[in-house]
Amino acid sequence: MRLFVVKTLYFFIPIICITFLLDKTMSYFLKQKKEYPGEFEVWNDIYNSTINCDLAVYGSSRAWVHINPKILSDSLNQSVYNFGVDGHNFWIQYLRHLEFIKYNKAPKTILVSLDMFSLQKRTDLYQLEQFLPYMLWNKNIRMYTRSFIGFNLLEYYIPFLRYSGKKKLNKSIFELLIYKQSVQNYRNLGYLGLDLKWNSDLETAKSNSDFYKVEIDSGSVLLFNKFILDCKRVGINIILVYTPEYIEGQNFVLNRREVLNLFESFSRKHAIIFFDYSQDSICFNKKYFYNSSHLNAYGSMVFSKKLAHDLKKIIPLSAK
Repeated sequence: MRLFVVKTLYFFIPIICITFLLDKTMSYFLKQKKEYPGEFEVWNDIYNSTINCDLAVYGSSRAWVHINPKILSDSLNQSVYNFGVDGHNFWIQYLRHLEFIKYNKAPKTILVSLDMFSLQKRTDLYQLEQFLPYMLWNKNIRMYTRSFIGFNLLEYYIPFLRYSGKKKLNKSIFELLIYKQSVQNYRNLGYLGLDLKWNSDLETAKSNSDFYKVEIDSGSVLLFNKFILDCKRVGINIILVYTPEYIEGQNFVLNRREVLNLFESFSRKHAIIFFDYSQDSICFNKKYFYNSSHLNAYGSMVFSKKLAHDLKKIIPLSAK
C-alpha cells in the first residue's frame, strides 16, 4: 500500500507542478492585455495594491465612461479612481469592492453610479475572461461569480483547467508572447471617455419591443443594502448618483419610476445623498451621447464638471 502511494505521488506531483507553472504563465500574460474594456488594468491595480484614493467611483460602464476622475480630483483636491465594471450589475461591482478594500487602503468616500440595471442580475458571466488570472483559490471571486453561467466548480481549484479548451483565448495569449504589448493602458484611473457619435442601439431596441421592463433581483437589493451598512459601519461615506440618460431611452423603460423609487428609498433609509441627473438639460440633447445610456467624451466632460461642482458642496476640500 505504501509503495502504491509513493508511486502515485511520483506520478501526480510532476503533473501538478507543470499545470501550476502553465497556469501562472497564462495568467501572467493575460493580465497584460490592454484593450477594450480595460478590466484587466483595474484588477491589476487592485491586486498590486497601487490604489490609494480618497474617492472611489463604483458602477457599470456608465460609471467608467461618464465620470472623469481627473476633473473630480482637480475640483475636490482629492485622489479619485473609477472602478466601473463593464456590463455587470451591483453583484460584480460588490466583488470588486471587496477585493479593492482587501488589498488597498479604504477610501473616505464611495460614489455609486446607479442605472436601470444596477439591481437586475444577468444570468451569464459577461466577459468572464477578466476573472481568469485572479480566480484560482480566490474565495471572493468564487462566491460572487459561481451563481452566473460561466465557470464550473473545479475551475476555481484546479490549476490550468479553466484555460483548457479555450482556443481563441489561448491564441490571444500566445500572441502576447510573440508580439510586444502596448505599454499604454486603455483606461486612465479606470476611466475613458469614448469619442463616439450617436448609434442605432435605441432604434434597434424599439424595433424589437415597445418597452423594456427591469426585473429587480431581490438578492442584489439585499447585497446593496448590506454594502451600505458595512460602509457606514467603518466610516466610509456613500453618495448615490444617477448620471444623465437620454430622454427617449428613459421613456422606453416601462417601470423606470419603480426603480428610481427603490434608489430613493435607500437614500431615505440610510440618510445618504442621492444626486439624480435624469432630468438634467444634458438628457435632452443627443450631442452628449453615443447611445441612450452612455455619454460620449464631450458629454462626459460636461457632466463631470457639473458633478464636481455639486460634490464640492458636500465633500470638504483636502490636501492630496
